[in-house]
Amino acid sequence: MERNRRDREAGVLAAAAELFDLPADIVAGLPRLEMVGSRQLYLEHHTGLLAYTEEQIDANTTAGVLRVKGTRLTLLAMTAGELRIGGKIDSVEWVGSC
Repeated sequence: MERNRRDREAGVLAAAAELFDLPADIVAGLPRLEMVGSRQLYLEHHTGLLAYTEEQIDANTTAGVLRVKGTRLTLLAMTAGELRIGGKIDSVEWVGSC
């Protein structure tokens, strides 16, 4: 039953995105990543941090957990829905994504 509801919601969001000529990922609230080389990562639509060390940052999103690994990682900025990570980024991976 939960799956049917999600399928219906996804259909409605896709129709709204098409009707208003908007990117579907923005309408659906999916995470958006932007990297600047290997020194900064910008993430929109996170739902909180799960782990934070200088070597690893885990951010929760609606699509799963985004794990950033590297050295001297720091949070440069963080709001309720956006965060910017700085440092030497070695890898970015989805953990437990849908």
